[in-house]
Amino acid sequence: MARWPWQSTTAPSPILVRDARNVDMGGVLEFCQQRAVDAALLGEHVEAMVAGPQLREQLLCVSTPAGLAGLCWTGGNMVPLGIEPSAMPDVAAELRRRSRRYSSIVGPAEGVMALWELLEPTSPRPRDIRPEQPSMAIASDPLVEPDPEVRVTTEDDFDILMPACVSMFTEEVGHSPLSIGGGYERRVRSLVAAKRSLARIEDGRVVFKAELGTVALGVTQIQGVWVDPELRGQGIAKAGMAAVVAYARAHIAPTVSLYVNSYNETAIRTYDAVGFRQVGTFATILF
Repeated sequence: MARWPWQSTTAPSPILVRDARNVDMGGVLEFCQQRAVDAALLGEHVEAMVAGPQLREQLLCVSTPAGLAGLCWTGGNMVPLGIEPSAMPDVAAELRRRSRRYSSIVGPAEGVMALWELLEPTSPRPRDIRPEQPSMAIASDPLVEPDPEVRVTTEDDFDILMPACVSMFTEEVGHSPLSIGGGYERRVRSLVAAKRSLARIEDGRVVFKAELGTVALGVTQIQGVWVDPELRGQGIAKAGMAAVVAYARAHIAPTVSLYVNSYNETAIRTYDAVGFRQVGTFATILF
C-alpha cells in the first residue's frame, strides 16, 4: 500500500534534547542531587533556575521515555552530566547546531571524553586535553591541624592577592588570564566579596591561597590552590588546605570537593593527608 509523503516508516527517536525553558526544574534538581559532587559545577545554575527563568536556555536536558537521562550546561564552560551513551550523538548534534564557543569542556570523565570524540571533528584544536583528573571529596573534619594564619580575604587584600591568583592561573593553564579581558579580575573580586577566598598573607606576601569556586547541592568545590613557589615543600599546603576545609564545612557546605591532574602526585598526596578521598574521575578539554 502506498504511503503519503508525511507517513514515515521510521519510528521517531525516543531521545529528546531541549533546553530547560519548559521542563520540570524540580526533576532536574533531583537528578543533580543524586550525584551532587559530580553535579556541583552546574548545580549553582540549576538551583538559580528553580527560582527563576534566567539562563534556562543554556541548560540542555536529555529525556527518554524513562525520564531525564542527562544534562549539559552550555555557558562559558561546557559541562555534560550523566548523559546516557545512546543520547550522546543527539547532544553533540544540538551543540553543533548552536555553534557556541567554549573555553573548556569539563566534568565527569566518561561523559566529557565521549562527547569530545563526537565534537572533535568540527571543533577548534584544544590547547590541552586532561583525560584523567581524580575527583576528591571530604565530608568530615580534616586529618591535619588547620593553619591558624589562613583567613578569609577582604577587599583590602586585593592588590596583594591578585598577582598570586594570576600566577596560579598562568601556571595551571599556560597563559595569563589578564590577556583575555577583565573577567578574571571580576571573578576574583566576587569571590572575595562572597567570603569564598582564603589565604595566608605574611609581610605583604601571599604564602598560600585557595578559593571556594562553586557552591551547590550541599557541596563546595575548592579551586585555585597555590603556594608561593619559594616556599613549596614545607607542608604549607597541608595545613592550609585543612584550614580551608574547616572553614568551608563550618560556613559554606558540609561536603568539600576538588579535582586534580593525575600527574600532580605531590598535590594528591597532600589532599590524601588532609582526608580527601577519590570519589570519581573528571576530565577537561581546554581551548
